[in-house]
Amino acid sequence: MSRINRPRTGRRSYAAAVVAAVTLAASIALTAPASAHVRVEAAGARALDKNVSLRFTAATESETAGITALEVILPDGIAPADITYAGGPEGWKLTPTAGGYTVSGPEMAVGQPAAYAVTVRQLPYLKSLAFKTLQTYGDGRVDRWVEPAKHTGEHDAEHSKPAPVLVLAPAAPGAKPAAGATEAVPAPSGPGEIPEASSRAGASEETSGGANPALVIGFVVVVVALVGGTWWFRRRGGVSRT
Repeated sequence: MSRINRPRTGRRSYAAAVVAAVTLAASIALTAPASAHVRVEAAGARALDKNVSLRFTAATESETAGITALEVILPDGIAPADITYAGGPEGWKLTPTAGGYTVSGPEMAVGQPAAYAVTVRQLPYLKSLAFKTLQTYGDGRVDRWVEPAKHTGEHDAEHSKPAPVLVLAPAAPGAKPAAGATEAVPAPSGPGEIPEASSRAGASEETSGGANPALVIGFVVVVVALVGGTWWFRRRGGVSRT
């Protein structure tokens, strides 16, 4: 007489290994530093688009004071006069500066991000725009988000402060600069001459800092645990005859 002998201990060990792997992956993802703390968004934005709404979000890095001001240095091709305030935290206002503008107002609650929007009369003929930002807190602390965006390792990403970047799609056929607009580069003279804009996927990577290395590592840990556990379980869980 024969019977199938399934090792329960092996099955429990395999399940425990999978749980441990998933827990480790989640822990890595949750403790990984954010790739950017000030973001700019404008869905479907193209070079030379007019009356474009830009939405900015600045996360807080202080545990003791709230955000009171965000000073933005505008990229080439956009002048302070091209910016109109479209809304933000209660009581906040926009003040033009020599190189951009400042949005400021009453101190926000500790831990609360600051989000606001501006309208740009026309985007310049460029493939990407960097909005260097100085973030001020109620206690006088200033975070300078002014460094070039780049893909770095975990340690570097934790200590770098990249400026928020908006990647633009190619200009629409026939698009021209508005009268009196500042041109960063010559406008297209024909339908085939468009800026070298990155793809939508490239835009997502540049604004968000690319795929988080910690998440990738966590995923690999889970896959390895599942494959290795399955192999071990099959090897130990064969049919034995008595």
